[in-house]
Amino acid sequence: MQTVALWEKQSYYRGMNKINQNNTLERKSGILLHPTSFPGKHGIGELGREAFQFIDFLEESGQTLWQVLPLGPTGYGDSPYASFSTHAGNPMLISLQVLVEQQILSPVDLKDEPEFDEVRIDFGTIIPWKKSKLTLAAINFIESQNHDGFNRFCREEAHWLDDYALFMAVKEHFDSKAMAEGVHGAMWSNYWDSDIALRQPQAVKKWSEDLSRDVEIHKVLQYFFFQQWLKVRKYANDKGIEIIGDIPIFVAADSADVWSNRRLFLLNTDGSPSSVAGVPPDYFSETGQLWGNPLYDWKVMEKNKFRWWIERIKGTLKMVDIIRVDHFRGFEAFWQVPAGNETAVEGKWVKAPGQKLFRQVRKVLGTLPILAEDLGLITDEVNALRDEFGFPGMRILQFAFDNAEGETGLDPGNIFLPHNYIANAVVYTGTHDNSTMQGWLDNSKDEEREFIREYTGYGGDDLVQEFIRMAMASVAAYCIIPMQDFLGLDDSARMNIPSTLGGNWNWRYKPEDLSGELKEKNLRLSRIYGRYPLG
Repeated sequence: MQTVALWEKQSYYRGMNKINQNNTLERKSGILLHPTSFPGKHGIGELGREAFQFIDFLEESGQTLWQVLPLGPTGYGDSPYASFSTHAGNPMLISLQVLVEQQILSPVDLKDEPEFDEVRIDFGTIIPWKKSKLTLAAINFIESQNHDGFNRFCREEAHWLDDYALFMAVKEHFDSKAMAEGVHGAMWSNYWDSDIALRQPQAVKKWSEDLSRDVEIHKVLQYFFFQQWLKVRKYANDKGIEIIGDIPIFVAADSADVWSNRRLFLLNTDGSPSSVAGVPPDYFSETGQLWGNPLYDWKVMEKNKFRWWIERIKGTLKMVDIIRVDHFRGFEAFWQVPAGNETAVEGKWVKAPGQKLFRQVRKVLGTLPILAEDLGLITDEVNALRDEFGFPGMRILQFAFDNAEGETGLDPGNIFLPHNYIANAVVYTGTHDNSTMQGWLDNSKDEEREFIREYTGYGGDDLVQEFIRMAMASVAAYCIIPMQDFLGLDDSARMNIPSTLGGNWNWRYKPEDLSGELKEKNLRLSRIYGRYPLG
């Protein structure tokens, strides 16, 4: 089947990728790093000076791709894959220093800043402190004179912003009440007053009026976020760097998306999920992964021509250049678990209308720059869905050498071994869910390390660098390396351990990590393997 052009331009897509004269995908490489991992003041990575310095580092390293995790506001567990909105940005990424430079905040406002860890995000400390400063900044902005840009933003994004801002304002009200009463796990579906939980028109009107100031603050914070993020994106694009964003296939139960679109999800009458998403036992967990997200009512979505998905994709392409679709196999069939189960073991596969969805998306939006996270239990049907639309799949080098036990345990047909790659693919040493490469090696078997040396012919001591070289040298069009692997860090720098809560998503690099030596090493590899022009 002829490959669909991955990066055909659309009016809302500003990507720079091209197809070369041989009609194959242009080779590129880049770094996987979420903005929360930037160094700097205020305890968490922000969209200020350090973001632009990282982009400069990418350019000087010959890297033309920057992959981020979902950029939405995070909820319970601080996971970017459990956001309060699929359209909104994470206020914790807003640069306080930029707000000071814009005279929305003053330096005195930040004098009470706690002493934060340099390489670990303490979410429990940073969120309440920074939230208080962002609220102050929003109030200062509201009381200022010039709101033309803000008013225009509110008009253009009203289709999601109004619901999101009201949801967050009401949520904060009931979260405060739950905290005072010692209630844990309060959500809109199990704790809010039923009239506003079920969005009865009079309740929406009343709460919108009663909490109008709080609603306005949340809109201002979104304005701040998009102002800052779009400047960062433009700076990257102007340097020939494309940003790969991430769309989680499912959304959080406690989100503006579910609250404002109940008919699109499989819910009980009170708004709680009747069944939830997950995956069966796999590489990451013997009991599967119980994500707990509500499942879509695909029949309803199909009747309205998948309008919700089309708006979601359009919104994501306002923020990034290329979309990585998380858990792509769920568009062919998804693992449905009865609500209330403690593990994902007792679930079942249910067919999804992925072909109809992507055909409608292509009809409305054209050919899109989408990467498919085709990991897990992948069937011929999943492969056929991916290939019909020409979406590049993923190859993880760690999976190539797991459980290698010499000649008897070797599977030369393993699709993750580099000799089995195709050009229309993206190769990673590992993802945000994996151990770092050094962490994986530290816990690998002697037989696995022996097979790596036999496979590569490498006899040196720096196996992490050899994995990076393998990825760069492969025929896969895109090569993405987590920043932790470029730095050779062990599992103390791991981003996430699936099926665990707490202690994840908190790693940050140090300013001195962006060394001249690392730039030269990365630039040299990218040029040797045709991923960056020699000129």
